[in-house]
Amino acid sequence: MNWITNYVRPKINSMLGRRDMPENLWIKDPETGEMVFHKDLEENQWVIPSSGHHMKITGRDRLKFFFDDGVYETLANPKAPVDPLKFRDERRYVDRLRDAKAKTNLEDAVLNAVGRIEGQEVLATVQDFAFIGGSLGMAAGEAIIHGFETAVERRLPLVLFAASGGARMQEGIFSLMQLPRTTVAVDRLKEAGLPYIVVLTNPTTGGVTASYAMLGDIHIAEPGALIGFAGPRVIAQTIREKLPEGFQRAEYLMDHGMVDMVVSRLEMKATVARLVKILLKTHEEAEIVPAVLPAPAEAELAEASEQA
Repeated sequence: MNWITNYVRPKINSMLGRRDMPENLWIKDPETGEMVFHKDLEENQWVIPSSGHHMKITGRDRLKFFFDDGVYETLANPKAPVDPLKFRDERRYVDRLRDAKAKTNLEDAVLNAVGRIEGQEVLATVQDFAFIGGSLGMAAGEAIIHGFETAVERRLPLVLFAASGGARMQEGIFSLMQLPRTTVAVDRLKEAGLPYIVVLTNPTTGGVTASYAMLGDIHIAEPGALIGFAGPRVIAQTIREKLPEGFQRAEYLMDHGMVDMVVSRLEMKATVARLVKILLKTHEEAEIVPAVLPAPAEAELAEASEQA
């Protein structure tokens, strides 16, 4: 036993009021290397103030910043089969699920919530990348479909925040079947005449990009977000060519027509609220037009018969 280390030093520290510093008090900016105070970063919605770099954010934090006063109603996700294939690689799939639930305090990668943005009630569906890379499995697919069905039932616009590495490999074909199922749910929302806005965050790839994430009325991307089907490294190895600078990043995709706009997380709420109001007004006008059109047509027919 080291008497000085184990007894004298702790005694002196307690007398001087010294406390151990938390390890995550400062966070390093991946772009500039600048150290940012944790509290300042959290208050700025996990956007580095100096560089504008968007850090990853949890689903609950995103909902808190997105809704007015951070107030929202969380929807319970439907039950789904667990580990239908009894999958095992280096570890059992059920063990991975257990650890992900304990780490994130979520049932799966998708959260549905109803709240107001600038007074307008909307339904927000959020994917949390911390839960097995935001991957799309049966439970996540059921949650997304439940979100669309609730939006149709309550006549609410739906805003979806996509963050995913794609389909969940541990569920095989059951995971891939969520692509057409969620696509049908999108169609039902559009048939109901309700707006569907997609916010593409870093990263949005794989089967998610191949289904509901690219079927919105408007596509918004956060700055620097990686968006695509296969990753740039895989594409470069396949075609054996050097890819353009910024390939598959939000700004590059906006320049090439795949994304409508790139919006900072700090401006996301105001931007989405404005778009929802515009889209709702457009849908209302579209519903009114058919009721007004037949009247002039009947008058013209009556006038034509009189002349005859």
